[in-house]
Amino acid sequence: MADYQNRVSQSFGERIRLNRFRRKQERSNFREEFRVVPTWLIVLVALLYVLALAIGMYVNLTRGYVSPDGAFHHEIWPWEYRGTPWLASLMLAGVVTLMAVPLAGFLLLLGYVYRDAQRRGMRAGLWLLLILVLSPAYLAIGFLLYFFMREPLPYACPQCGVTVGPRFNFCPNCKNNLHPACPQCKQEVAETDKFCANCSCELKRAVPSSAPPLGEAEAL
Repeated sequence: MADYQNRVSQSFGERIRLNRFRRKQERSNFREEFRVVPTWLIVLVALLYVLALAIGMYVNLTRGYVSPDGAFHHEIWPWEYRGTPWLASLMLAGVVTLMAVPLAGFLLLLGYVYRDAQRRGMRAGLWLLLILVLSPAYLAIGFLLYFFMREPLPYACPQCGVTVGPRFNFCPNCKNNLHPACPQCKQEVAETDKFCANCSCELKRAVPSSAPPLGEAEAL
């Protein structure tokens, strides 16, 4: 039983290590990642924010009470700025914004996780459900788990250009080795590495595919 648990733990750790290694090859910035968020969700969040501002200011400027003499008295918040409604509205807008920013960020992150999981070939619905279940009690732990466990993005084969999955070891179209390993310790290495980072073994570079065959070279 202990041996089985050790094998499972080692397999899980190796999977995490490979995922980290392969994600390092991804080249992206904040602008590209923000485009993953659905446009309709961004528009919806912006509209909800504007609606919250409009309702809050309207209620704040129009609420009040009628005194026994029939006069209407405004109850503007904060009370100290009842003589300057524009300043009271500005302060109310600041409070609404402070409350809206965390909620908007949460909604946009949900949209990003769903779309990002789809493009990585993961189960987007299950990850979204997991985050929603964990969020009330553990706040951002669901997002942290996703970013720690997510699969690398599919990419184009460097030899033939066909899109391949992150777990493919060889290209199904041209048999190109997508994840070369060190011949001594079997740890995955990058194509541009000259030495293995784990055991310092010298890595031999593959012969370029454009080189002529041996028979043709001798004929020349």
